[in-house]
Amino acid sequence: MTKKGYIKLQDELERLRKVERPKNIRDIEEARGHGDLSENAEYHAAKERQGFIEGRMQELQGKLVAAQVIDTSRLSNEKVVFGATIVLLDQESEEEKRYTIVGTDEADLKEGKISVLSPVGKSLIGHAVGDVVTCRIPAGTVDYEILEIFFEE
Repeated sequence: MTKKGYIKLQDELERLRKVERPKNIRDIEEARGHGDLSENAEYHAAKERQGFIEGRMQELQGKLVAAQVIDTSRLSNEKVVFGATIVLLDQESEEEKRYTIVGTDEADLKEGKISVLSPVGKSLIGHAVGDVVTCRIPAGTVDYEILEIFFEE
């Protein structure tokens, strides 16, 4: 996991602990005050939310305990490795793309973060600037030329 990904999970856990859980407890108490719990939709919704919050907190705690944070400041930018940001040129469309190789929990295509285990991520690992890499994607194959490799802080 990257340092940014680790911090993002920590922040979410803290928000759940300090903001969401206390708010949910207040919501449950308020809903209880409305009378008969068997027909109280607010109460049932708040209890369901409580289960989600507690489950997500446990999931995050497990991920944080098991996480191996990679320090990208010591890595070489000669080859594509975990944590690297890569600028690619699609050989067919001539369109430039920029991806950062991250762990599965951090992957978010909208942010340009692809999993190291994704088809494109797997294809790029170990290649250098100037290499043309054929990546298998669900729609077929795409050829990318690696234009740049660097690490963002």
